[in-house]
Amino acid sequence: MKSLVILISGRGSNMQALIEAGLPGRIAAVISNKPGVEGLEIAKMHGIEAWVVDQRAYPDRVAFDDALVEKIDSYRPDLVVLAGFMRILGNSFVGRYHGRLMNVHPSLLPAFPGLDTHTRALQEGVKIHGCTVHFVTPQVDHGPIIVQAAVQVLPNDTTETLAARVLQQEHRIYPVAIRWFLEDRLKLSHNRVEVSDAATDGAVLYSPGLHK
Repeated sequence: MKSLVILISGRGSNMQALIEAGLPGRIAAVISNKPGVEGLEIAKMHGIEAWVVDQRAYPDRVAFDDALVEKIDSYRPDLVVLAGFMRILGNSFVGRYHGRLMNVHPSLLPAFPGLDTHTRALQEGVKIHGCTVHFVTPQVDHGPIIVQAAVQVLPNDTTETLAARVLQQEHRIYPVAIRWFLEDRLKLSHNRVEVSDAATDGAVLYSPGLHK
C-alpha cells in the first residue's frame, strides 16, 4: 500500500478531509512547522503519528528544509501533501520530491497566486473563482495542474463567504487528486497532467447565467 506524509501549519481542515476520505493509501505521518497547532491533535485522535519540525529552531531555510526532509524520509512516503502548510520551501526540497509533492491553492491558478486570493478576486470583479490542486515546483503557486473546481462569485459575497465556498471545494477535490495519484492514474509530462479514466462531459459554467 502506498503512503503519504501531510505537512500542516494550523488546524488542517484539508488534512482532516483527507483523513476522512477513505483514501486507498496510508497516511504515515502529519508534520507541522509550528508547535501546538490543532491539526496535530486531530491527527493523533485518528491514530496518526504527529510531529513538529519547528521552523524557529533553525537558523535559515536550508537548515529547516534539511531537518524536514530527514523527518519525511524516515517514513519513505510515495507522496508528500501540503495541507495549509504556510512555509515557502527551497528549490532543493522541491526538486527532491519532484512529481510527488502536491498542494491545493485557493484560486483558479495561474490567477491569484500567493496570499489574500479571495479579497483580490473580489477586488478584480471576477465572476468565477475556485481552487486548484497542483504539483509543486520552485515557482510558488505554479506547477502542473491536476484538478480545479470553480464557484460562482455572488453579488453580495464577502471575503469570508467566498472563502467558505471555495474551501468546501478544496475538501472535495484534494482527496480526489490524491486518490488518482495513489491509483497510478496521473501522468506528468512537462507542465501537463493527464488523468486516465477521468470524467469529461464538456460542461460549461456561466456566471452570471445566460438568458435568451
